[in-house]
Amino acid sequence: MRYSLFAGGKRIRPILCLAAGQAIEKRPDPDSNLLPIACALECIHTYSLIHDDLPAMDNDDLRRGKPTNHILFGEAGAILAGDGLLTWAFDLLSDSKQSTLPADQQLAIIHIIAQAAGSLGMVGGQALDIAHENQELPFATLRTIHHRKTGALITASILAGAIGAGADQTQQEALSRYGEQVGLAFQIVDDLLDVTASTEQLGKTAGSDASRGKATYPAFFGIDATRNKARAAVEEAESALVIFDEKADPLRAIAQYIYTRSH
Repeated sequence: MRYSLFAGGKRIRPILCLAAGQAIEKRPDPDSNLLPIACALECIHTYSLIHDDLPAMDNDDLRRGKPTNHILFGEAGAILAGDGLLTWAFDLLSDSKQSTLPADQQLAIIHIIAQAAGSLGMVGGQALDIAHENQELPFATLRTIHHRKTGALITASILAGAIGAGADQTQQEALSRYGEQVGLAFQIVDDLLDVTASTEQLGKTAGSDASRGKATYPAFFGIDATRNKARAAVEEAESALVIFDEKADPLRAIAQYIYTRSH
């Protein structure tokens, strides 16, 4: 568990959680309540990477430039490490000693994250992704896969930070739109980098999508049009933040980073 959790990574989901809280900032020191949530989100994300890399799934040898968990600890060890991180995440989320949030808000955050991580979100998206390998599929199905596999947990991370900081309904709806578009941009850029970046840049095997027959944006639209679609998603994300002041600038900067990142 420790090996994969501290093997590097961008920490996008926990950072988005904290940045959303800072954009709202209706409570003093919002980070004190949001840090356990942010840590839980990284645990869930890391568990998903450990399991995605398993031979029965994407069968990858590299993650974040290092050997994947099952290469070092075996398949059983990797499965259990992922299980442990997922369970620990909900330990962190439900620990009242770590939070001064009202119980109804804490429960709402747990519910949002659980839905995003489960069969309606990330797990369901991964199942669809695997089921449609080496198949022609409509673009709508690709959008569904991306929304569930990547976008759901990213949006949940933002909403969790917003709720933890006391966001009202209008603010939550705006941040949800931001999250959906940022999540879409993130996955489109992932598809693009799998084609255009090297294994050294990515920290994982380049070209793995094509080798496994996965549907991707470049496969549908080509590289230039895919880059334009990522740019459009980022612009939509930024437009969703129009109701926020400069305290939302970190969210705006993250949207730009997602578009320009090289790994």
